[in-house]
Amino acid sequence: MGNDTGVLAGKVARDLNLLQRHIAMLQVVAEHQPIGIIKLAEIMELPQHKVRYSLRLLEQDGLIRASKIGATTTKKVETFLNDLTQNLAIMGGTVKEVQKATERLRKTIEK
Repeated sequence: MGNDTGVLAGKVARDLNLLQRHIAMLQVVAEHQPIGIIKLAEIMELPQHKVRYSLRLLEQDGLIRASKIGATTTKKVETFLNDLTQNLAIMGGTVKEVQKATERLRKTIEK
C-alpha cells in the first residue's frame, strides 16, 4: 500500500498487519509452547511491548493460555482458523468489489 493511503485505507492496512502479527505469534507459540514473552520477542524480532499486546488480545479471545512458564495455545485455535479462513474468503470478494469500484471512480474522474 502507498504512503498516502489516508484514514480509510490506512486503517484497513494497519488492521491487516496486526492480524498478520497475531497469526505469526500463534504459530510461534504453537511451535515452542510453553513460551515466555522474552523468547517470543527474540524469535519474532519484536519489542516486548508489542508481544505483550498481542498475547493479551490472543488470551482475551481464548486462543492462548498464559501461565508462569509461558503461553500455550488452546483448542479454540482450530475453530478460530476455520472462521478466519471463511472470513478471509469473504473479504477477498469484498476487496475485488472495492477494486472494481475504484476503477469505475477513476474512469469517472478522468473524463
